[in-house]
Amino acid sequence: MPAPHRPHRLRVPAPSAPPPTGHLPFADAPGAADPIEVTGRWLTRGGRPWFPVSGEFHYSRFPAAGWEEELLKMKAAGVTAVASYVIWIHHEETEGRVRFDGDRDLRRFAELCARHGLDFIPRIGPWSHAEVRNGGLPDWLMARGCTPRTDDPAYLEPVRAWFTAIAGQLRGLDRAHGGPIVAVQIENELYDQPGHLLTLKRMAQEAGLAAPLWTSTAWGGVRLPPDELLPLYGGYTEAFWTEADGGWPDTCRKHFFFTHQRDDEGIGADLRPTTVRGGEPDAFADRFPWATCELGGGMAVSYHRRPRVDAADIGALGLTKIGCGSVWQGFYMFHGGTNPAGEHTTLQESHATGYPNDLPVLTYDFQAPLGEHGQYRPSYHELRLQHLLLAQYGHLLAPMESVLPERRPQGQGDRDTLRWAVRSDGASGFLFVNNHQPHEPLPEHPGTSFEVAFPDAGGALTFPSTPVTVPSGAYFCWPLRLDVAGLRLEWATAQPVCTVDVDGRTVLVLAATDGIAPELALDAGTLTSVRAPSGDVVRADGRVLVTGIRPGTDALVEVDTADGGRVGLLVLDAAGARTLYRGVAWGAERLVLCADGVVFDHDEVRVHSRAERPSVAVLPAPERDLAGAVRQGADGVFTRYAVEADRLGEVPEVSVDLVRPAGAAPAPVTGVQGRASVPADKYFETVAAEHRVEVPEGLPDGAILRVRWSGDVARAYLGDALVADQFFSGRVWDIGVGRLPAGPLRLCVLPLADDAAVYVPEEARAGLGRAVVEGAEWVVVRRSAIR
Repeated sequence: MPAPHRPHRLRVPAPSAPPPTGHLPFADAPGAADPIEVTGRWLTRGGRPWFPVSGEFHYSRFPAAGWEEELLKMKAAGVTAVASYVIWIHHEETEGRVRFDGDRDLRRFAELCARHGLDFIPRIGPWSHAEVRNGGLPDWLMARGCTPRTDDPAYLEPVRAWFTAIAGQLRGLDRAHGGPIVAVQIENELYDQPGHLLTLKRMAQEAGLAAPLWTSTAWGGVRLPPDELLPLYGGYTEAFWTEADGGWPDTCRKHFFFTHQRDDEGIGADLRPTTVRGGEPDAFADRFPWATCELGGGMAVSYHRRPRVDAADIGALGLTKIGCGSVWQGFYMFHGGTNPAGEHTTLQESHATGYPNDLPVLTYDFQAPLGEHGQYRPSYHELRLQHLLLAQYGHLLAPMESVLPERRPQGQGDRDTLRWAVRSDGASGFLFVNNHQPHEPLPEHPGTSFEVAFPDAGGALTFPSTPVTVPSGAYFCWPLRLDVAGLRLEWATAQPVCTVDVDGRTVLVLAATDGIAPELALDAGTLTSVRAPSGDVVRADGRVLVTGIRPGTDALVEVDTADGGRVGLLVLDAAGARTLYRGVAWGAERLVLCADGVVFDHDEVRVHSRAERPSVAVLPAPERDLAGAVRQGADGVFTRYAVEADRLGEVPEVSVDLVRPAGAAPAPVTGVQGRASVPADKYFETVAAEHRVEVPEGLPDGAILRVRWSGDVARAYLGDALVADQFFSGRVWDIGVGRLPAGPLRLCVLPLADDAAVYVPEEARAGLGRAVVEGAEWVVVRRSAIR
């Protein structure tokens, strides 16, 4: 006989006493309308628990003409704060000539954040890392007789001038003047000099910088000046800075488990060996909330190690961290970019500047949710789904404590034990499950149910009513005892996304998980009637169970509540939910479904789509016709529109002409720490295969040449000027051509020697020994279909 089914069990302890508000010495500006404070477990804003979502976007790595559109894309993704390094060498490559013009206009970038309701977090260094030459310190400073990153007066003197320049740019944009600056980061990854960190903070304040939060990266067992800097953590799915033959690092693997360990000793370990620590790991766990600034939104590639990161890797990482107890989701990078051209030399991290990693000269795409040229990536949609949840329920989640089950994985090699956790306030909560990790797939878990025992009189929940199979690769969040406008949702085997008011009723939108049938369990005492056109309704044990739901835009369960209200529960299928956007347009809150991208900007919506006639669905239906609408029809509770899109124009097919085939691969050379180095520039003129593409007149700013290629390193030249580059990892190569003049573009591709010590994902290795452009197409990433 089969063994009797046993649910996965977890007992929620009685909630601990809430920490006192404002017991830490972080003070907002006097008179701030929504004062920011820090407790020992979460942050508050305007007296309400606050769950920020920050995304890194380096303004000096993206054309200023596109900043506003890209910031709106980030806002549409649920990002509430934009973080950016203020990279010294980008602004003062020549001593005494500090530039804040054009793509370096820090003030304009911060003002655009403010204009669109986004908080701003300048990370002022002076050492940033950011895969920049000298970590961002100018060459002229490195040539001085001083000791950088210490209290050496010869170092502090130019730093003081640099901080003064930053403060001048940001004057009047602090919270005291209604500005967007909520935090300032001091230095980066400096783990063993608390005195120097305090010196830098004091210097920044004396220069005129002000913020309610002063932060520091906290990985590597950092030592911080007591109660002066808020420690921020991170975690990446992959790492470009480890050895080529080192396999998937354990420091990355651990982030796919539910744990209460905050520290990640692997970040920055290329410059700080993991055996060297500044202090004890997680030394601040009992005093500060678990806040992050560098959850991996992707990963850069170095020459010797070129990891690929998939959307599910990023989505699973983000959701797992919420289940672990994070109260601030900070992603690095959220938006990729391109290194600016240097006045004297290239500005990337490289062996030539003493770093153990050789990075591409120009590209800093980072495989981010929004790419180097603003491309939407699948990870953008994965994270947006989580950020919609946080926008709706972050104030509930932030004070909830993370609770781990008694039966949980034993060590990082355990792939068989289900990974799950609950965040709870003792009476309600959210269940988190992660059954995904990169490289080593996790098995499915058939016959899964859960028993969560709460400490209050309500007792335990055992759910779902029929055990389910948790598919391999699935990750999700389910609500437990969630109040929806007076209706108590005991549980749902679908992830809550957001609510919206429609025709006098509150509609909760949920996202189904592929492979798990949606089930809604409603407290019968909080309702009078239920209508489920696409499901079955059964009353049992004081609950109303709705099963058999066919997820989609018409899967609306309508409920009349006991207090006379009306509630809707709409379960979207997994793919449809990932096209859902939320924003205010046409004077009201709207939900919009669109497969590619949507921007809400004041009283208009812009749909970004590569389809000739993109189709969008809107809830509630707008009060006026959509500009350019050509068809309108009902689609469940949504109204669907087909609209005309801007067309790329009469652009000819891409013609790729081979000018010169590749010669023999350059002999491998090594640099710092014996790691493989990028081949010398001369080989791109003598050995590389050269292809030519004619860039036509009249391409829009958002035009991309998407190249399919194989080889080792690819570079694109306009004349003799390098305009794009990439290391091969099996990905397409997107070249931003919209701002390039018409004319011939040279694509030069090097092959890789068989004995080169380079890591590339296994599925891409066959392409390394070749050097060829296999095809190309024109793509537009900023096409506006509705205005």
